[in-house]
Amino acid sequence: MKTRRDFLTQAPLGVLGAVVAGRAVAQAGPAPAQTTPPPGSPGAFNTASPVGPKLTTATFAEAEKLVQVTLTEAQREMAVANWPTSMAALLERRTGPRKVALDEGLAPASTWFPAMGRTHVGPAHDRFVPSRVPVVPLPAKDEDIAFASVAQLGAWIRARKLTSTRLTRIYLERLKRFDPQLRCVITLCEEHALAQAAQADKEIAAGRYRGPLHGIPWGAKDLLDTAGIATTYGAEPFRHRVPDEDAAVVRKLDAAGAVLVAKLSLGALALNDIWFGGQTMNPWLPQEGASGSSAGPASATAAGLVAFAIGSETQGSIISPCMRCGTTGLRPTYGRVPRTGAMTLCWTMDKLGPIARSVEDTVLVLHAISGPDAGDTASVPAHLDYEASASIKGLKVGYFPGWMKEAPATDLDRAALDQLRALGLVPTEVSLPDLPYDDLNVLLFAESAAAFEELTLSGKADQMREQTPDAWPNLFRESRFLSAVDFVQADRLRRKVALEMARVMGEVDLLLVPSLRDEMMVISNMTGQPSLTLRTGFVEVNQVRSDWAPNPAHPRPMLPRPHRVPYGVTLIGRLFEEGTLARVGRALEAKAGVAGQRPPGF
Repeated sequence: MKTRRDFLTQAPLGVLGAVVAGRAVAQAGPAPAQTTPPPGSPGAFNTASPVGPKLTTATFAEAEKLVQVTLTEAQREMAVANWPTSMAALLERRTGPRKVALDEGLAPASTWFPAMGRTHVGPAHDRFVPSRVPVVPLPAKDEDIAFASVAQLGAWIRARKLTSTRLTRIYLERLKRFDPQLRCVITLCEEHALAQAAQADKEIAAGRYRGPLHGIPWGAKDLLDTAGIATTYGAEPFRHRVPDEDAAVVRKLDAAGAVLVAKLSLGALALNDIWFGGQTMNPWLPQEGASGSSAGPASATAAGLVAFAIGSETQGSIISPCMRCGTTGLRPTYGRVPRTGAMTLCWTMDKLGPIARSVEDTVLVLHAISGPDAGDTASVPAHLDYEASASIKGLKVGYFPGWMKEAPATDLDRAALDQLRALGLVPTEVSLPDLPYDDLNVLLFAESAAAFEELTLSGKADQMREQTPDAWPNLFRESRFLSAVDFVQADRLRRKVALEMARVMGEVDLLLVPSLRDEMMVISNMTGQPSLTLRTGFVEVNQVRSDWAPNPAHPRPMLPRPHRVPYGVTLIGRLFEEGTLARVGRALEAKAGVAGQRPPGF
């Protein structure tokens, strides 16, 4: 099976449709005479005014090679004669005369709902009982305060052992000190943060405590709109973009009393870890990128520059940087967290979720940002059932035997399964049919190219720093040729895969999978399952790692000696059952006993 990276660089050429390249121009020659049909005559296809470029049978003969469809010469001649009239509307929306500009926030009419019509999905009620955190003495060193958990910071703030203003200044100082090395900050929000912190301190002093995030500094992946503060998508064409309104998640965190200290980097337009300011680096191995696209949120959180961050995932953008940087990432069920005011890459796949340094911290944040918003047609009301002390014994944890025996799985993946068994869970073998899962990426390519159509057709995508075959500019251009028929067939395959996942998740309570297994990265993002990625140990690497396809002309540097870096596993949950993931993840985190280790030098 091809890897995801192979597919990203090669697959579009195998699924291209017979759409003619280039800007449309008027068909040569006068329009055919129009006659008024008799009353009661129905409309018909192939009766529009001609639109489009001059075509020949050779045009279709070449296009056939892309989509692997064969026409006879007579069929090509018919297509040449009739394409400008039968397919005129394909071009009219884009080129006129009735050209339509589609607003950035306008979602497609078709919406993906992971539950697929099932009425009883997820918990039947809300229960949120996090662990009780003792108010231990405040550390003497600022860096020890900076690396404390969100839960511990909240306990200190609530007990007035620590003010939000002092904590905010600690993180602002660290952001300024370490950003030149990590390149994880796009916009530092110092004035804004100090004003929010002062307000939090004032409210807490008056006895108006909002909850465990009150006064806690956080960082936003720079695809979340912030009113009056630049939101750049990490891409050159948008670097001066300043929105008028806050994203729904920003509003929810404001309501929880959290303090926004920085807009953090992302790979340009949410791909990998290179943005217009450079490459965001991994605190554990500063010679390599942080992975992406939630590069800044993972890097800054791992280095103790923020208490937590909000990242996003379409396909691996929380899991991969959390693996690289040793952070904990909770990717919610598709539809739980509203995306209003967040950059759209793929309407039916994009998800927003917390990145933190411990499992319970992620669920504290998830509790604050959950809930539907009118601006996101896919967001739905959903219960969250999390009680930290509830037993996990007897839960069935599914695993794929073949995957656990081969790369990318390591001994740490196999050890995690043994640790879960020791915690009282029941390891259970599961299986999925051998399907062409990467073909589902037709949906990702088509939706992303539609989201950034103007950027591509205007030529502004050429301003972006990365112009490699596996970067968005090339993929957007290639995706203009995707077949609509193939898109529909991929959408049907998606439903088939979702039904298979529903069957698997009906057999177990959760799955343990190697975090970077390509098939599950595609499957779980397409079906909308929640995931929790957490550090369970360390491995040694002797070469700098990269998200980008290998370039033989510029091989990745070898390290002078093996380097110790974090490694983690991923738990996949039932739809809307993030509480189960958090309970199991918290127990596994304690069993592994490595979550508190910090990257050297930070």
